[in-house]
Amino acid sequence: MTEEPTEVLYALGESHRIVGISGFTVRPARARKEKPKVCAFTSARIDAIVALDPDFVVGFSDIQADIAQALVKRGIEVWIANHRSVEGILGYVRRLGAMVGSGDKADRYASDLESRIDRVRASAASLARHPRVYFEEWDDPQISAIRWVSELIGIAGGADIFPRRAAASLGKERIVADPAEVVRAAPDIIVGSWCGKKFRPEKVAARPGWADVPAVRDGELHEVKSPIILQPGPAALTDGLDALHRIIARWAQRPRPAGGRR
Repeated sequence: MTEEPTEVLYALGESHRIVGISGFTVRPARARKEKPKVCAFTSARIDAIVALDPDFVVGFSDIQADIAQALVKRGIEVWIANHRSVEGILGYVRRLGAMVGSGDKADRYASDLESRIDRVRASAASLARHPRVYFEEWDDPQISAIRWVSELIGIAGGADIFPRRAAASLGKERIVADPAEVVRAAPDIIVGSWCGKKFRPEKVAARPGWADVPAVRDGELHEVKSPIILQPGPAALTDGLDALHRIIARWAQRPRPAGGRR
């Protein structure tokens, strides 16, 4: 019922076990051609799922609790994962693999992901400067980075300006009610990943009082596509992390502005 189990099972060579997927699935691209799409994220075609006669349904978070309940009432076994950290994503890969009898392959895959993370972390450590980063996953209301994204910013060489908010499990707890908080935090980089729609940097730059935010002043407003960063699966640890690191590394290589910080 979400993207990440499909990506994991394909990576483990277990795609034949999948009988239906989320309509938001984009990784791997072939999955959209090979598997029927039977749900969104907050809604699902319960009868269509039941008709596939699954042994097991995989979902994510409290947001899918009502879907899970409807399926359980129809006699379907459901696993709702709720991992929200980099460590949690790696553990999820291992647990899902074990559940389908591919524990060894899943462990090797997770270890490869860990090694990739370590390489990016080492590269980031060598950067001459480390920026403050504001990550926005929605614009109205403004919602800041979820925990695994905040952690990935740190691995990539930056520092999330709202680390305490990132620890909150619910989106409503990460709402930036007062946009002036961002102004006061003075991020060097702003990254937008508006789930389901295109990031509009010009709209962000035009927010009242934001003209003197270093990221706005220096044109450091960037988009990372939501499918590679806002789903707690392999994509976030690979393409998502790489995208963050490229943005941060380019910033670190720019000439330091007068009065700029390390």
